[in-house]
Amino acid sequence: MRIRQRCGERARKRADRGPSGLSLLPWLLMGLGALSHLLGGQAPNPWIGAAGLLAFNTVYIAIVFRAFDRSRRESPLTWGLLVTLGLLTFGLAIGYGREWLLLFPLLGLGVGAVVRRGRLLPLIAFPLVVAVGAVTFWRDGWGSIGIVYGTFISIMVTAAILALDETVRELRETREELARAAVEKERLRFSRDLHDLLGHTLSVIVVKSEVVRRLAPRDLDAALAQVADIESVGRQALTEIREAVTGYREGSLATELDRARDALSTAGIEPVVRRSGPLLAPQTEALLSWVVRESATNAVRHSGASRCEIALSGSADRVRLTVTDDGRGPADGTPGSGLRGLRERVAAAGGTLDSGPAPRGGFRVTAELPVEASVPPEGDPAR
Repeated sequence: MRIRQRCGERARKRADRGPSGLSLLPWLLMGLGALSHLLGGQAPNPWIGAAGLLAFNTVYIAIVFRAFDRSRRESPLTWGLLVTLGLLTFGLAIGYGREWLLLFPLLGLGVGAVVRRGRLLPLIAFPLVVAVGAVTFWRDGWGSIGIVYGTFISIMVTAAILALDETVRELRETREELARAAVEKERLRFSRDLHDLLGHTLSVIVVKSEVVRRLAPRDLDAALAQVADIESVGRQALTEIREAVTGYREGSLATELDRARDALSTAGIEPVVRRSGPLLAPQTEALLSWVVRESATNAVRHSGASRCEIALSGSADRVRLTVTDDGRGPADGTPGSGLRGLRERVAAAGGTLDSGPAPRGGFRVTAELPVEASVPPEGDPAR
């Protein structure tokens, strides 16, 4: 099984690398006709022909290996080598004739591998094919029409296949990058949800535990009632965490207002809840639920307030939630990570969230949203 997995991994790696210059080397066999012409003693100036054929093969190999590295393919050196290959091909074809005309399709492979796509391809391919046709007709007449066609096909097919392969690899890289970004967004979403869920729940449990400690010596029944509340809060937190993990948690604003009222009362803070305005879309309610939860949790944990007012109002298009307490606010005057995360979520839904000292003292959190907010999946507080 492990051997099969390793073979599969090696095959995937080879597929990711794509073709290389080695895939174009077998086509050099098309030059065997020119080589046999030299070895048969039929070519004039055989030493010049041999040197030219050696130079042609060397330049062709250099081009095809450079063509599969984008930075090297687009360098002036590669284009200089391509021009050199063209001069060698035309020179050998004009000087030696028929058997050497098969070098033209090899030139086409080199051109297709380097140019590949864009407006430059037809500007190079068509004049080159015309020039090849002129030379081949002069040296071999109509019998060389296959050479012209083969040169054209080698240019266009090589360029198309390699451009398609390059595009597929770019799309694969883009898909992998998007997958990595999606994972990072999901991690951020989960960390925010976990922070908001546990921060609120643990704050309520701590406050109720302190009440139990104070009540136990003098009123056991009341202390037991608080213990039952702690158990209920813990069970509810477990349910919410499971839902957050699966990504399908939906916040109910009415439920969250009741929880906030209970948590504030337990902490000795007088809750005042005012709600008016139109019916809200589920996404908007869910997002406002997070604002209520985070603001109430901060009031319980940090404010030292005696009164906290939660006001919800709105018009036909916008809804406004304000949470104001008469406490001291954050110790350093700056909002915590919970409020910063909420600000990003509200902004992604087309709204605004402001927090800071209230005009008459205390701390205020104000969120404004469209009545039907559109929450992006990666920032959806309902998930």
